[in-house]
Amino acid sequence: MKKPDTVPTTSAIILISGYGTNLQTILDQIISDQLPIKIILVLSDNPKAYGIERAKKSGIPTKIINYHNFTNKADFHQSVKNSIKKLDPSLIVLAGYMRILSRDFCHQFKGKILNIHPSLLPKLKGLNTYQRVLESDDEYHGSTVHFVTEELDSGPLILQYRTRIRPDDNPERLKKRVQHGEHQIYPMAIRWFAEGLLKMVDGETLLMGKRMTRPKVLEET
Repeated sequence: MKKPDTVPTTSAIILISGYGTNLQTILDQIISDQLPIKIILVLSDNPKAYGIERAKKSGIPTKIINYHNFTNKADFHQSVKNSIKKLDPSLIVLAGYMRILSRDFCHQFKGKILNIHPSLLPKLKGLNTYQRVLESDDEYHGSTVHFVTEELDSGPLILQYRTRIRPDDNPERLKKRVQHGEHQIYPMAIRWFAEGLLKMVDGETLLMGKRMTRPKVLEET
């Protein structure tokens, strides 16, 4: 896929809750000029998230909005939305963010939110996908990049990485391989968005102006 001759830098906010491995991959690719985005904020709902330290080491502004400091979920979601709206980013990247976004938030930033989910959507929405897939008859597992909509893990699909399930797999081994694939496909989708090649229009994914009837798939070799 040909890269445009001139690519404006896309302002992005990254939402995290934990260790931040996908965040680190994004940071590394920005440093090596592989991603034309500028991270203007890393926001976490968890004050103990190591991803905050990763951002600070890279000189990225950070903010913690501790979910447990709110007695009302609506107030928490409003605080997150207000913090992001104030900065008016071009893109919001969920990188291990473990809170379900409010419907209002999804509507406010429609078409600007990307997520990566550890399953081959539409299979296995929700949590504990590694254990659940091992208890199923599925031959493959993997991860999916998708646009975020108001329905959990149901937005238009963009890109998938898949790996064959092995007889000796357990959740930890499988997770390690899937995360290796995530670090390949998430920056790829973010780059497409930043280069203006990827959009969500009328609830569908458009890549280079063409409607995608199914996600592109990168398979473990």
